[in-house]
Amino acid sequence: MTNFNIVLVEPEIPQNTGNIGRICVGFNCHLHLVKPFGFELTDKNLKRAGLDYWQNLSWTTYESWDHFYPHIQDQLKQVHFMTTKTDRSLYDKKYNSGNWFIFGKETKGLPESLLHNHEEQNLTIPFPGEIRSFNLANSVSIVASEAFRQLRT
Repeated sequence: MTNFNIVLVEPEIPQNTGNIGRICVGFNCHLHLVKPFGFELTDKNLKRAGLDYWQNLSWTTYESWDHFYPHIQDQLKQVHFMTTKTDRSLYDKKYNSGNWFIFGKETKGLPESLLHNHEEQNLTIPFPGEIRSFNLANSVSIVASEAFRQLRT
């Protein structure tokens, strides 16, 4: 049984996606990859970062956001859009098995229009230090870890 759904919208860096695949295997999450990608799925850096765990990964690819979006419309209340453009902390939310966590591309995040249309579902990882954001793979790890921690308590 899948704990959570991790969605990467237009990922650009193969090493991040490989690491995220490994994170998904570790937390028993399904990885959803929304094209276009900034790399090929056969990229050696993707495989190297994912090590031999990639073969155990549950994953699906989609040609575009428009092809992906119908898969979650019935579950929109369980969807969380991860962004630095909100004050809603991921630590203030209760998660359930099957929740969806959507992450944008490394250089731009999620589109402003998408965030605007789902303002109540936008969440951020709070950080006190002087940085703009965390690395995408680190962000997925933080979110998956917190959501999994809640399932165990």
